[in-house]
Amino acid sequence: MKRLGGWREPATPGMEKEGGPRKVKIGLVQTAVGEDRTENLERTLRRVEAAAQRGAKIVCLQELFRSLYFPQQERADFASWAEPADGESARALSELARQREVAIIAPIFERGEDGKLYNTAVVLDADGRPLESYRKLHIPHDPLFWEKNYFEPGNKGYPVYRTRWGTFSVLICYDQWFPEAARMSALAGAEILFYPTAIGWIKGHRSSDGDWHDAWETVMRAHAIANGVHVAAVNRVGEEGKLRFWGSSFVCGPFGKVLRRASPTHEATLVVEVDLERNRSIQEGWGFLRNRRPDTYAPLAQGMPARS
Repeated sequence: MKRLGGWREPATPGMEKEGGPRKVKIGLVQTAVGEDRTENLERTLRRVEAAAQRGAKIVCLQELFRSLYFPQQERADFASWAEPADGESARALSELARQREVAIIAPIFERGEDGKLYNTAVVLDADGRPLESYRKLHIPHDPLFWEKNYFEPGNKGYPVYRTRWGTFSVLICYDQWFPEAARMSALAGAEILFYPTAIGWIKGHRSSDGDWHDAWETVMRAHAIANGVHVAAVNRVGEEGKLRFWGSSFVCGPFGKVLRRASPTHEATLVVEVDLERNRSIQEGWGFLRNRRPDTYAPLAQGMPARS
């Protein structure tokens, strides 16, 4: 795994050619979540098993896959739901990863070794071995998405995971709106950007902004195009409190074409074969990474002042 800490320009910008297969099947597990956290875990294990039986080699679960989306409550105590990165969820999935030889991305409510709470993706390689976790860096704080009351911002940067079956990054939900996160991951070698999410409609609310779902999908497809990488977004489905999650998990290719999309209303286990060699042809053909101008981007790192 390559990690962006003190970041440096790669010798060759963009995806680095990896050994192993250039085509791989990825699985997305989209479920409705109930109050029984044990049943949520068991249902997910069954769906990961089903994805593996259909040939998936990398399987991604949705954000906070094991629990209700509790941050829609502005202030409440859900700390008892938090678990360590090597807790019950990770142990069960690690065993399954080892048995089925699949890499698994498992977003959990983490109690860190520092005692703080994080929105975290545990990543397991195909031998069940845990890799460095990703902790969500961009934390929203809006009505029914009061995440800053529950999660500390991530402190592990943007890891890139070099697994048996492919090289990828994981960015969680609100991270999807920030092009910098996608670009940094692609420059560090990610071939696939996985976005586990928990987002949907607010029941009874009509937004003057426009179509939230269309914006959600469009911005991630744009990251695929701008970076010449595959993108896979997995979102929960069903109703919880005032939210109606819109499902619609999807995989798109490196020029933004949606390869497959899940139901907006029903649980699904999406398995899609992706051709990672296609990344290189898009990157070389369009030159979006090659023709960047990092010498002009310093204000981004310094924090540009907000417009009045």
